[in-house]
Amino acid sequence: MPRRNSTTRPRKRSTSTSSFGTSGRISHDASEYYARAFQPEIDASNVGEEHAAPGESLDRIYSHSSENMHELPDGSVHLMVTSPPYNVGKEYDEDLTMDDYRGLLRRVLAETWRVVAPGGRACVNVANLGRKPYIPLHAYVIADAAETGFQMRGEIIWDKGAGAGTSTAWGSWRSASNPTLRDTHEYILVFQKPHPKTGFGRRAPAGHENTIDRDDFMESTKSVWRFSPQSAKRANHPAPFPVELPRRLIQLYTYTNDVVLDPFMGTGATAIAAATAGRRYVGYDTSAEYCAIAEGRIAEATLGI
Repeated sequence: MPRRNSTTRPRKRSTSTSSFGTSGRISHDASEYYARAFQPEIDASNVGEEHAAPGESLDRIYSHSSENMHELPDGSVHLMVTSPPYNVGKEYDEDLTMDDYRGLLRRVLAETWRVVAPGGRACVNVANLGRKPYIPLHAYVIADAAETGFQMRGEIIWDKGAGAGTSTAWGSWRSASNPTLRDTHEYILVFQKPHPKTGFGRRAPAGHENTIDRDDFMESTKSVWRFSPQSAKRANHPAPFPVELPRRLIQLYTYTNDVVLDPFMGTGATAIAAATAGRRYVGYDTSAEYCAIAEGRIAEATLGI
């Protein structure tokens, strides 16, 4: 029996929205679903245009609040990745009320909206807080980002697993009187600034290249990511996130030479991931000490590149 030539393999049949569900997602036609009244309309009337950031503004960390990122022109950033301070009493936190804290995040999100290019992404790593009552901080960030104009593209559950360490937040031990859930996960919320021509469509590569490989793409497009958190002692920061987190987002959402922003830079994980992947970075942090630590870690990570 003759062998089948790889170039003549039969094409996989396209799938489409079904009244009883469908497992296939190859060449999937979801137009019927998106035409339904339940799906919200996308307002792309005020997104502006993409502009190039001046070279002297890039690959730098600025020691002031990201509520005013005056070094960056409108539409000059392709991806924002950050983990905002949680206002829980870490050494860099202020003791803000919930209204004050959300006001800070809204101002940073509004400035992020200004500097993100049409079609660009904004990714926020956040953990929920407290037990009396439980504070669903991720829900507040979603609501505030939507009010700013960002459209949500999905959420990733970061399962910290065994690397999350032990916890004593059981409430009552083996008793129904007051058991308390132990969070071993955080959220990575993915938003997009709509594109004036395509809405949620593709962002033009402008001659730049993708660098993500097949296995990385398959793993990173899952909604649950599993890797250990960063050691606070090793990073010289009370609440660092590991370089693996921005690395995955940068590979998934950017081309070479794209600009990556972190408005709460801390000790530089986002900048390290960007620089080692052939991207440009910009960061902000109000602590001059953390800015200096970040610059040292970036220099060490990129030595020889």
